[in-house]
Amino acid sequence: MITKTITNLDSFSGTILIPVFETYSKSIVPIVFNELEIASKVFFGKKDTHYLAEKNDNTYIFIGLGKSIDYKSLKTIFRRISSKQKENFSSNLALVIPEQCFEEQIEAMISGLLLGTYNLGHFKSVKVEHPFLNPEFTLNLVTENDYLAAAKKGIKIAKAQLSTYNLVDLPPNIINPKYLANWAKETGEKYGFDVEVLGYEASKIAGLGAFLAVGKGSENEPQFIIMNYTPTTEGKQMKHVGLVGKGITFDTGGLNIKTAGMVHMKCDMAGGGAVFGAMQLIADLQLPVKVTAIVPCAENAVDAKSFLPSDVIHSYSRHSIEIIDTDAEGRLVLADGLSYLIKNFKPEYIVDIATLTGSSVATLGYECGALFTNNEEMSSKLQESGDSIGERLWQLPLWDAYKSDIESDIADVKNYSGKPVAGAISAAKFLEYFTHEHKAWAHLDVAGVAFGDDEFAKSKHATAFGVHLLTKFIENL
Repeated sequence: MITKTITNLDSFSGTILIPVFETYSKSIVPIVFNELEIASKVFFGKKDTHYLAEKNDNTYIFIGLGKSIDYKSLKTIFRRISSKQKENFSSNLALVIPEQCFEEQIEAMISGLLLGTYNLGHFKSVKVEHPFLNPEFTLNLVTENDYLAAAKKGIKIAKAQLSTYNLVDLPPNIINPKYLANWAKETGEKYGFDVEVLGYEASKIAGLGAFLAVGKGSENEPQFIIMNYTPTTEGKQMKHVGLVGKGITFDTGGLNIKTAGMVHMKCDMAGGGAVFGAMQLIADLQLPVKVTAIVPCAENAVDAKSFLPSDVIHSYSRHSIEIIDTDAEGRLVLADGLSYLIKNFKPEYIVDIATLTGSSVATLGYECGALFTNNEEMSSKLQESGDSIGERLWQLPLWDAYKSDIESDIADVKNYSGKPVAGAISAAKFLEYFTHEHKAWAHLDVAGVAFGDDEFAKSKHATAFGVHLLTKFIENL
């Protein structure tokens, strides 16, 4: 994509996008519409409306933004226009920037346009390529101001989210642990972060017992993926953030096999997918923060070698775990990921993200993710970051009153309370046990927001929730 600035449309030929605020329409719309010989009363910039016209071989698309608009809605509107009006786009696009726009709005518009190129039909025999994917596609910003930096940032955000769309939406016979390990290595080389992968033998030597137990029933070898991004900034005191993402490439439930909803369990690595996308974006933006990320990748399958309910296994931290339910596997791989991160890399801040419990969905629905932390600074920064971009979080308690839910008679801890209530909280208390009382840890349960329904496909699909949120949080540090 070629991005540049132009100050007028005198010699332009192609598609012209004109975003219109409702409060601003009286001054801009009549002028443009009169030039097109269209009555100005046809369009007043109401939100979620658009108007298409053609003149002199140019296609004009007027986009209503309402009186005011938030980041997520703006991004969605431009994704909708890009996705559903693609037959009206050429390889030359002009975006007329309203005078009262600010940089974050430009970022959202451009990001939305690029996200509109996503096509869920990965294996369709006939696919229509979006005009924006043409190597010669040119995006012209029509403005007197310099918004190129904001536009380029929007492109980088969208590219990272598109990467996560692919990772989460592709089927489990493609996206297995080895695929993700190779993806991390290739992406690290391209964007500038180091990758180390521990396979089965290396993980066994390291003592990653909880992680390996989950993958025992699969023919796909588990991969413990470690990524390190170090900015080129020298001579400055850098903050160090640790990320851990659940990378279960498919979850049958193990021997506690799922009785419903298994068809969607390719999404059980969406937390890991968010971490992969965030690492791409963090490195692409060259943020001045050191980031270490771990994604333990395994497939929870059913086989004679699968771990059993009532097994007692040993984690990386050397604590013993009683297995009550093999479908509570995500917290096991995260436990080893957290312990390994803390012991070997000692980050100042830690955030883990996972499609962990149906309980979080029952509590919060599909509007926001569940946030757990005892660090008020992190809670505020994560929620503020999420609110600003439409990836919202709501904090739930981590009180010690819930500690009894994970107490075991036979082992140090058990992986499931066995109760039909407070499932997201008891899962978070389990993870907290393996943070070794780290003072700045937060857990994000995104089971309700990482994969779902919307206007862009007929079936459930990836949202890339967490990619921008994690990056924004780190950026705001």
